[in-house]
Amino acid sequence: MTDAPSGRSAAFHILATGYTTSTGPGVAATVSYVTEGDHRIVVDPGMVASQSVILDALADLGLKTDDITDVVLSHHHPDNILNVGLFGQARIHDHKAIYRGQDWTSRDAEGYEFSPSIRLIATPGHSAEDITLLAGTSEGVVAFAGDLWWRADGPADDPVTIDRQVLRTSRGRVLAVADVIVPGHGAPFTPTAATPR
Repeated sequence: MTDAPSGRSAAFHILATGYTTSTGPGVAATVSYVTEGDHRIVVDPGMVASQSVILDALADLGLKTDDITDVVLSHHHPDNILNVGLFGQARIHDHKAIYRGQDWTSRDAEGYEFSPSIRLIATPGHSAEDITLLAGTSEGVVAFAGDLWWRADGPADDPVTIDRQVLRTSRGRVLAVADVIVPGHGAPFTPTAATPR
């Protein structure tokens, strides 16, 4: 059995390409938009230079914040979630629940499907609550992997990992299905033999 979504009709856009202090003036999250049918999902609306980075990118797609149906938080580090409050009408998804307004619905993210083309898997390692959104697109499976990789070059040895072997296992799980990986703080990349495991 594979983790890959069975469908291939999702589409995605990068709203903001993130960076860390080694590649930018500070820290910013890679913020993504995934869509299929009625699902309009923002992934990791974290730190950016200004909220207008996210808002303007959405406007370029003809979207306002209230048009977003769901927000996926890959994990609970502030640099990846700081701007979640922009999306007051959306359902918020993390590793253990769906939140909306005052409602909290417990559910394990592992295997949760938005549609045949969009699903969540549990990928701990950078933190205990890491999840990855897998989107089946016409170009293949795109993995929105949060900080399993900060950028294409890793780091190979994540300095904040909860457990190096758990991180390696989760990276291997993503690499087994992903044609493209969207890291937490860098541009999307195609995995190769040089991709940190």
